[in-house]
Amino acid sequence: MAQLINRRSALALGAAGVLVVLAGCGPDALGGGGSAAGTTAAADPAVVSLSVADGATDVSPATPLQATVTGGSITDVTVTDAAGTPVQGTLSEVPAAAAAPAASSSPAAASSGGSAASSSAAPSSGAAAAGTTSLWTPATPLAYGTTYTVTATAQNADGASTDANGSFTTVTPASVSTPSIGPLDGTTVGVGMPIRVYFDQPVTNKAEVERDLQVTTSTPTDGRWSWMSDTEVHFRPSTYWPANTQVTLDANLYGVDLGDGVWGEKNRTVSFTVGDKHVSVADAGSHTLTVYSGDQVVQTYPMSAGSNANPTRNGAHVVLEKFADITMDSSTFGLAVDAPGGYRTDVRYATRISNNGEFVHAAPWSVGQQGSSNVSHGCINLSTDRAQWFYDFSQPGDVVEVVNSVGPTLSRADGDIYDWAIPWDQWVAGSALG
Repeated sequence: MAQLINRRSALALGAAGVLVVLAGCGPDALGGGGSAAGTTAAADPAVVSLSVADGATDVSPATPLQATVTGGSITDVTVTDAAGTPVQGTLSEVPAAAAAPAASSSPAAASSGGSAASSSAAPSSGAAAAGTTSLWTPATPLAYGTTYTVTATAQNADGASTDANGSFTTVTPASVSTPSIGPLDGTTVGVGMPIRVYFDQPVTNKAEVERDLQVTTSTPTDGRWSWMSDTEVHFRPSTYWPANTQVTLDANLYGVDLGDGVWGEKNRTVSFTVGDKHVSVADAGSHTLTVYSGDQVVQTYPMSAGSNANPTRNGAHVVLEKFADITMDSSTFGLAVDAPGGYRTDVRYATRISNNGEFVHAAPWSVGQQGSSNVSHGCINLSTDRAQWFYDFSQPGDVVEVVNSVGPTLSRADGDIYDWAIPWDQWVAGSALG
C-alpha cells in the first residue's frame, strides 16, 4: 500500500515509477511544419503514474491519491464509482518534497482517498519538470466498501495526451466508531481542563489515531497527548493552559484504522475557550482555602478538609460540575448510610472537584472546626455564605490544589481527571508517538 501523504480525505495522484503507466499517442517521428532548411523532432511522450495500485483492495477512503507526470503536465483527473458516476473533486500541484512514493504493482499496496469527477488543469507552457505531482482532493470523502476507477491525463510539450488508469476498492470495516470528546464545543472552561477523547472500543493503533488528533491554540503551548487507557486519551500542556486561549481539536478519524477491524466513522471538530485563570489552594495543614483570580488573591477562607479516617486527596483537582442543592449519600461509594460513619445529607452550593465524592460545599454543621481541624468525609467544608461565593466564582476546569493532607495523591482511582497529578515526563511517556 502506498504511503499516506496528508491523512485528510484527499485523493493524491502518486510518485513516479509505478504500476499503471501508459504512453500517450503523440507524434512518433518528426514534428510537422518543418521548414525547407530542416525538421523539428517531436517531444517525448508524457509519462504518468498513479499512487494507487491497480486492483488494490482494503484501501482507506481517506488516503491521498496522487498522479506524477514526467515530460508534461497533468491536465485532467477523473474518478468514478462502481456505477460509473463521477465523483467531484479538485486538482492541485504538490511540492516535490511532499509527494508520496508511487504504489508498487502489488494489489495490496494502494493508497486512495480522494475522489473527484473530472477535474482539469491547464497544461504549463512547455514540458513540466520531471516528477511533477498533482493531488486530488474530493468534494466529499470517499465511501467505505466501494470500488473506484481513476483516469489521469497529461500532455507533453506538443500537446499529445497520455492516460494512466487504475481501480481500487476501499475497505469494508467490521465496525465504525466515533469517540466522545470533552470539553463540549462552544464552551468556556478553566485553565485545568484537559481535552479528553473517549472511544467505545479499545484502540490498538494508538499512534495512527494520535497523529490524526490535531490541536491548535491561539497561544502556543507544549501540549501532548497521553493515553490513560486503551479507550481514553487526554491532551494537556506541561503547566495549566494560558488564560483566554482559543483551542480547537480536529479529530480527523474518518478512514483511520483504529485496529481490530474498527475504523473511524467521521471527522469531528470541537472548539472551546480557556477563560480566566482560577486556581485555589486548599491547605489541609493550615485549614485555609486561598482563592486566586489570575495572580491575585481574592479570598482566604477558613475551611475543614477530610479527617484522618477520610482524608482529602492531595494534588491538583479540577472543577467538574456544580450543584446549588444536592443530597450526598455515603452509599454511593460503598458505605451504607446506617453504617458507622455513613451519612445522607442535603448540601448546598456544592462544587465537585473529583469523581470520588470530593466537593467544596457548604457545611454549617462544621463551622466551629473550620480553620482549626479537619473533620469532613473528604470534602472541603466552608460556611454557607463562603461556599455560595465559591460556587458563583467557579467554572468547570478551574483548579483546586490540595496540599498538606494526610491522604494519598489523587490518582486513577479517584475519577477521570487526575491529569495534573502525573509528572510531565510520565505524561509524555504516555504518548504513542514517543
